[in-house]
Amino acid sequence: MTPAYRIGRALILAAALSCSGLAACKGGQDAKAETLISPLEPLTVTTSNGPVKFQVEIADDEPERRNGLMWRESLAPDRGMLFDFKAEGPRSFWMKNTLIPLDIVYIAADGSVVSIAPMATPKSEEPLPSHGDALGVLEIAGGRAGELGIKPGDKVSHRIFKGE
Repeated sequence: MTPAYRIGRALILAAALSCSGLAACKGGQDAKAETLISPLEPLTVTTSNGPVKFQVEIADDEPERRNGLMWRESLAPDRGMLFDFKAEGPRSFWMKNTLIPLDIVYIAADGSVVSIAPMATPKSEEPLPSHGDALGVLEIAGGRAGELGIKPGDKVSHRIFKGE
């Protein structure tokens, strides 16, 4: 055997062994899918029914915002991801490579809910615009906004919004 052949064979064996013990070895993108991108932070939405609390991951740089909740197979009802765009502007999301339905909540710099795209269809490439300027976008499990009574005009409390 040539040295290159032995090295190549050793790398293949190492890769196979690193996947053993996992339920499935899905590859680069999928392997990191269930990993949190940041420590969880508290976020509260004040609705007409009262406050609703979530624990959210923060996507505050371009790679994190680009990947978002892609490849995730589930999202707990009290969890979400908050996208911080650092400046207000029109936003639009899509669901390409997103496996679960989501409610997409667009939020202005003052923390007020601008609009909601409810039950966004998994894997859809249809743009879901904010219909107004948003500083942040909150993604939560599909249907939760309706269940909890979250509506445009409600207030979101988190450190990225003014007054926090």
